[in-house]
Amino acid sequence: MSEDAKVIIIPCSGIGKAVGQATRIAAYKALKERPKTARTLCLALITVGDEEARVLISKTPCIAIDGCPNLCAAKNIEVSNGKIVGKVMATEVLRNNKGLRPEGVIELNADGEKLAELVAKEVVAQIDKVVS
Repeated sequence: MSEDAKVIIIPCSGIGKAVGQATRIAAYKALKERPKTARTLCLALITVGDEEARVLISKTPCIAIDGCPNLCAAKNIEVSNGKIVGKVMATEVLRNNKGLRPEGVIELNADGEKLAELVAKEVVAQIDKVVS
């Protein structure tokens, strides 16, 4: 992960939910695709008001990956004066891929892994828009 990343990916926490787990896996998949231009940041740091995290997101474009319409990642970035340049909602990706039935919170099933791949693909596309 580059410390001088041009984009910060912030996935939802969604603890205990398959879609939340898929967002976190998607963030790591996107980082693997764009290791020199992106990094991730734990949503909890923003939520608790970590000063270093707040300064970082105010200076670096962010992509929020939310698991549901509660938009916890996007809302917390915005409340903390972060610069959102992209948003992906996993439930929207599911809606466009009706056959997927993600399950598992520690280990995702094949559909959960597929969801993570699809979300990551959207994140990578958004990273490329920012850095091009």
